[in-house]
This record gives sequence, C-alpha cells and structure tokens, in this order.
Amino acid sequence: MAAIISEKFRIFNAKQFLESLSEASATNMYFFVGRPQKWYAYLEVYNVSGTFQVGETVTGGGLSGTVQEVHANSLLLAVVNATSAPAAGTTITGGTSTATAKASTYRYATEDAPPAPIDNQIEKAAVYDDLIAAKRITSTFARLVAPRYNWSLSTNPKFDMYRPNYSPTPGGGGAIGVQTALGSSALSGSKYYVMNSNYEVFKCLYNGQTPANATGINATHEPKTSPTAGQGTYANGIFTESATGYIWKYMYTLSTADVIAFLSSDFLPMGTYAGPAVVDGAVHIAVITDGGANLPTNDDLYVKVDGDGSGGIVKITTGAGGAISAVTMEAVGSGYTYGSVRLVNGNVFSDAGVTTNLPINANATGKVEVIMSPEGGHGADLANEFFAKRVMTNIRLTYAEGSGDFPVDNDFRRIGIIQDPFNYGTTTVATASTLRGTAAVKLTGSGDYTVDEEITQTVSGGTAKGRVVSWDATNGILKYFQSPDLHTHNGKVLAFDHATNNVTGATSSTARPIDANQDTALADISFTDGKANPEIAPNSGDIVYIENRRQITRAADQIEDIKLVIEF
Repeated sequence: MAAIISEKFRIFNAKQFLESLSEASATNMYFFVGRPQKWYAYLEVYNVSGTFQVGETVTGGGLSGTVQEVHANSLLLAVVNATSAPAAGTTITGGTSTATAKASTYRYATEDAPPAPIDNQIEKAAVYDDLIAAKRITSTFARLVAPRYNWSLSTNPKFDMYRPNYSPTPGGGGAIGVQTALGSSALSGSKYYVMNSNYEVFKCLYNGQTPANATGINATHEPKTSPTAGQGTYANGIFTESATGYIWKYMYTLSTADVIAFLSSDFLPMGTYAGPAVVDGAVHIAVITDGGANLPTNDDLYVKVDGDGSGGIVKITTGAGGAISAVTMEAVGSGYTYGSVRLVNGNVFSDAGVTTNLPINANATGKVEVIMSPEGGHGADLANEFFAKRVMTNIRLTYAEGSGDFPVDNDFRRIGIIQDPFNYGTTTVATASTLRGTAAVKLTGSGDYTVDEEITQTVSGGTAKGRVVSWDATNGILKYFQSPDLHTHNGKVLAFDHATNNVTGATSSTARPIDANQDTALADISFTDGKANPEIAPNSGDIVYIENRRQITRAADQIEDIKLVIEF
C-alpha cells in the first residue's frame, strides 16, 4: 500500500506535547534523574554453586569479565572481553573461587558505554527502582525547535530557497523528484533559513537560481534588518543582497531568555513572527525556468499571475533576441494557492498598472515559475514553516533543589521524562514542583555513611538491603534505594524498619539504628517512626523518554543546565 506519515503529523504531535503543558487540565510532565551507581555489565545467574568473589575473572560462553559486585541472583562485571552475550544456560565459572552458575539475562555496559534503553515494562520498573528525583516541566521550560543554521560563508556559503514542491523520486517510478540546491529531496531537510550574528532569523526566498545556475549561487552578505551600506537593502521585511540578488524574508529575533535557555549548537527555538503583516497567498518570488526567445526585445514586460488569487504581477526584463534576462515581483497579490505566468496575448502588458496590452509573437517562448507561499503566508505558522517537529525542554537543577530532593553529594547516569506520575501511596496525579524518588530513614548514633555503599539491616524475615544515594550528616538522614536486581533476600526486597537493629554500611562500617521517635517533618521530609517513603509512586504514570548517559557529577555550588530534544 502506498502511504506516508506526513511531516505535518509530526509537527502536530510536537505542538500537542507543548500545548499539553499549559492546558486547563494540563498533562503533568516530570523530568527525572536516576542511576547514581556505576554502569557495569549485568549478568543474571541461577543454579549457583559455590561463592563468587569480587575481583576474580569469570568466563563462559564468550564472556570474560572481572567481578565487581556479587548479589543473590546476579553478578556485576567489568567486562574484559565479550565476543557475544553468553547464551542462556551457559555455564559461568569463577577463575579463583571455581564457583559456577548458569547464565540468564546479560546486558553489556561500561561507564563509557551505557546500555541503550529498552522500551518494556521491566525497564520501566528498573527506572523507578533507582530514580533519585523529578522536576515538573511547565511550558516555561519547553519550546518547539528546528535545526540550527548559522551565517557562515566558510561552512554555509549556499542556501536552499523556499519552495513547496521539493520531493523524492518515488521508488516505483511514475514521477521525477525535485531536489533542493544542496541535494535534499524535501523542504523539511533543507537549509532555507539562517540565524545571523544578531540572532535574527531570515528565510531564504531566492538564492540566485537561473537557467545558467540551476541550483543557485553562493551568498556573500549577511541578511540583517539593519544592513551595512553596500551589502544589501532592507525594506518591508525583505533583505535583498546587493551582490547576488539573494532575497531573504525576516521572521523573528530570538529573545535573550530563549538564547540562554533553548539555543543549542544544533537547534534553534521558535519565536514569534515579527515582520510586516502576513498576507495569505502572496507571491513573493518568480524564477526563470526557460529564458526562451522572440519576446519583445530589451524591454520591461508586466504579466499577471493567473490562479485563484488576485493582484500578482511579474516584471519580466528581456534582452537581445527577446530572451528573458530577469524577473521580479512587481506586486505580490494575495489569495493564491496556485498560480502561473502565461506569456501570451492578453496577459502581457507594457506598464506596471497592466492597462496597456502588449502583443506577443506567436513564436515567442520562455517560462517563468511563481513560488507559492506557505499556507496562511510567510510568518503565519512558524512551527509548520520551519518543520519544528521537535520539542526542547530546558531543565536547570539549582544546587540541592527542592529542599534536597536533588542531592548534591552523588552523581547520576540516567535522565528522562515521566507523564502524570502519582503521589506515593495514592492514585492522585502529582503536581508538586519537585518529587523525591528515594526512601529515607532518620538515624541516631554517630558515624558517617558513604554514598553508593551497600547498607544492610537485620529485620523480620531476613536482611534488608539497599544502596546509599545521599547522606545528611547534620540531620542524620540517609536516603537510599532498593532494587530487585541487587537487594533481595530469598527472592524478596525487605524494608528497613527495625527500631533497634543497626543500619550498617558495607564500606564505611558505620552502624546506626533508626530513630523510631521521629514522627515529624525534618529537612522537608515527613517521617513516621523514623522512616519516609518516596514522594513518587513506583511504576506510576508513563515514561515517555529515557536516556542512559555517562556519569554527571553534582556539587553543592553547581547548577546543571540540561537540554532534552524530543523528535516526533
């Protein structure tokens, strides 16, 4: 079946995402950070015989790796060599301990090569397991963006011109595609606009295309609303380059705030059209397709644009032999969705007011093409005109934001976006500015814990296990997470809840009991019996974006400025 998903559909989805952030019944999007622990290769094991040792090399099924952590049902490995993932059921053997196990799920990862996210329910649960904190995304933190093209004669000397009919040649034949000057087969992938050194954005309406230069010519002077003398003229929203005849339409100027928040090396935020009043169906450009011959020689001819609009007039200049040497728009008209120029008797005039008909020889030839404006006119809908099918979110993590929801004493390796998560223990969609993703306990006694160390506590039913995310020595508050991959006892994750047994750090050897008398808020955390659940309900909402990254280190005096670009 011959079918396509149009660019308009992608732009629509991007607009809908942006609009959802500010609607009366707004979609609540949260940017999150997680994964404080290092990236290691993960090997799930079963039928374990013996005890694997940290530091030994394990081999089997093409795998050779050094054991970094040993857990009940898994090994974390620094991979020395892995020609392929070990097949399920392959025997894995420890080089020193001689322990053995059967291999199950394997996932390669290193600190320099994080694993690609997987779109399934298991991955979603894993994201929540080590989620640190989340910050609500409002419309203030999001913009539609398009690819950025800078003014640079060294790297970008030639530009495509805006035309609505670029297309690829269909694979099955039956049509011939139209390519841009730079070889793109679609307007959406072409370089037809530019941001100048003053953060002004211009659209290229004409790039010097003639029959002799079918793909146009190189630009020479930067389009500006206040051009340097001799480089071009600016009037009525149009910059005309003096040397090449490039015609540029002024669209908007980036605000200082948008430059800081949303301008990146690759993407340009959409602003608000700031040129003259938009005219729907105006025809701004005409180009010579065939210079022809036998028209009135060395003369200026005025030709009406035929179509469903009105008022469009093309000025045609001829040379010796009656060939067309130049064309300009004498009047742009309005209301055109299609148009053509007929060089025939009754449609050619000797005056700009098109009152005096000019006879045309029957053997006259030549062709002029008029370029249709986008729907609504240039500037009517910047998102559609620039094919802004991407949304950029800009999130600033300012120190220990959210009263410590975003701790500064640990790093993170995963970021993403969650739609409509619930408050913990409810089915109420969260609305708070920030949400803590870790559990917490208030401890008594003395001694300091180390971030990322394993912690344990003897509880009813066995041993509770977890990993330290943050330690507040002043208030004695330990934030941690628990994962079914790493922290089970006899197949179950047990909660830290014993009032007398110590919470012990594997690295620090610090051992302190939970303060069961802490029943009030402390450091903006509400405790009951010295314990606090996360503020975000596990596995609630929809995770719409996940990105696994290299380590991002935080500090008490540091602000992270994180830009995410989502393409629809």
